[in-house]
Amino acid sequence: MTVVSAATSNADNQGTGNRRVLIILAIIVALMVGLAYASVPLYQLFCKVTGYGGTTQVTSEGASSVVLDHPVKIRFDANVNPALKWRFEAVDGPVTLNPGEEVVINYRATNLGDTASVGTSTFNVTPVKAGPHFMKLDCFCFIEQALAPGESVLMPVRFYVDPEITKSVDTAEIKEIILSYTFFPALSGS
Repeated sequence: MTVVSAATSNADNQGTGNRRVLIILAIIVALMVGLAYASVPLYQLFCKVTGYGGTTQVTSEGASSVVLDHPVKIRFDANVNPALKWRFEAVDGPVTLNPGEEVVINYRATNLGDTASVGTSTFNVTPVKAGPHFMKLDCFCFIEQALAPGESVLMPVRFYVDPEITKSVDTAEIKEIILSYTFFPALSGS
């Protein structure tokens, strides 16, 4: 009888151990799934706060000063994902400005498809170290854009380059910045 009792006790301990391992694994899997869902918004927040990867900054106030004699040329790039039947182009050519000067430029989007469609854009600047200093005051990129078939619309961007760009050893030599947008079909759109 002692042998049977020991075997039963061993089996109970093993069953309890297996349940504990199963619960721990289930918790780990749940945490990994949660982290996977949270990673994109957390990464976007990180990029927005730090300017990492050329992510531009958003502000509601203009610059407090202008740095003269430190011109920066801004060029404009426009791209469309092939799944979106749009033509997207920079209307305005490159501009040269002094850090702190506000500028408004336009892009144009045209729906080439037979049906209405909704697009959303991603954006960045090159060189990426200019990202924290490229300040957008107003931009079409803040909302999804809906276009009827054949519709064409001007999309303005109001921005300035933060005068602080001239004070950092890493960014003072920047003489040219490329503002780039890419339109994609919106997930909620048609």
